[in-house]
Amino acid sequence: MSKKSKKQKWSFWRKVRKNIKYSLKNPFTYIFILIVLLLVAATIVVGNTEPYHPDGEVTNWKDAIWHSIVAVVAAYYDYYMKTVPGRLASLVLLLVGMAFWTIVLGKITSGIMAVQSKNNKGLKKYRRMKGHFLLCGWRPGFEKILDAVMVQNPDISPDMIVLVNNAPSEQMGILRSDSRFQEVKYISGDFSDEDVLKRAFIHTAQRALVIADYSAGSDISDMEVDSRTVLSVLTMKNLNKDVYISAELLNEKFENQLRMANVDELILTQDYEHSLLATASSGLGYSNVIKALISDNADSGIIIEDIPKNYIEKTYGELAVYYDSDENDGDVLIGLLLNTGKFRQGKNSEEEDKLKANEPLLTPSDDFVVPKYAKAVVIRTNTEGTDE
Repeated sequence: MSKKSKKQKWSFWRKVRKNIKYSLKNPFTYIFILIVLLLVAATIVVGNTEPYHPDGEVTNWKDAIWHSIVAVVAAYYDYYMKTVPGRLASLVLLLVGMAFWTIVLGKITSGIMAVQSKNNKGLKKYRRMKGHFLLCGWRPGFEKILDAVMVQNPDISPDMIVLVNNAPSEQMGILRSDSRFQEVKYISGDFSDEDVLKRAFIHTAQRALVIADYSAGSDISDMEVDSRTVLSVLTMKNLNKDVYISAELLNEKFENQLRMANVDELILTQDYEHSLLATASSGLGYSNVIKALISDNADSGIIIEDIPKNYIEKTYGELAVYYDSDENDGDVLIGLLLNTGKFRQGKNSEEEDKLKANEPLLTPSDDFVVPKYAKAVVIRTNTEGTDE
């Protein structure tokens, strides 16, 4: 016998001894042994007494065994016992059957509850996913953010959305009890940690949204929140350079760090808030217009869409004519979104430093050449119900 075979044999017997020791420490092992002994004893009593009664219905050992099986499994007497020992044995069989099924159902219920508890606590292990969406971070009102994400991404089914955060388990339990979010997957942990991201299958994720995280409490500073955001983006891009990441920053101090991490889309929350307040102060209704343009309706407002291939490297004027045609009724071209997708492929580092991902260019001149990796920015109206 080779050393490898001896080692495998030793490992096998070591596992056997380990399982035996564990079983001997488990109280259910002794309960199960007691139940088996009672069943055997009751069957022996029935088999040794009932066949000798002149009016006995149990005439042989096969009947006695069948009587025990029915009494335990169905809590029913297939034969009526005539002798006192037989009746006492049948009563024992009935009680043992009740105890057995109580234990079995208890174990099943406990297993289901354990699985549900793991699911609510974000500890469940999921099967490998591909092309899914990660939503990282948590803060009060998170359910509104999740609902808006689902509305704006109708192409992603709820079971392809993975939440990654360290939110209080009771909060996530309430969230997942909502029928809208029951199919959404949840992983508990620090979304800047590599192991946690691997549990979320970051290697095969398509998109990720990192929001300002307040799962540690509302007293955490903006700098700590933004630091975690930057670290998480760096980790994600290191694990999957092709994943499209949108990240929220509270302070512009970390903007350069996120740009260096090749974040695809950056949301400066405070800047947006200040700009919205400033435009509202003019009294011209800017805020209402902005609200309509970025409404929850994914089919209207500002739409970013692919440009037909035959218009790439043609002029913006030609593209505008295409959008003015009858086949695009209701769409108004207002500009381009440059450097989308994998625009960095094939470029040298000097060129990369000059380009910004997803850079908007509104109403360029008609002779502007539409570059590769550009998308169209259009305003689409919801014409449903407006036809005469």
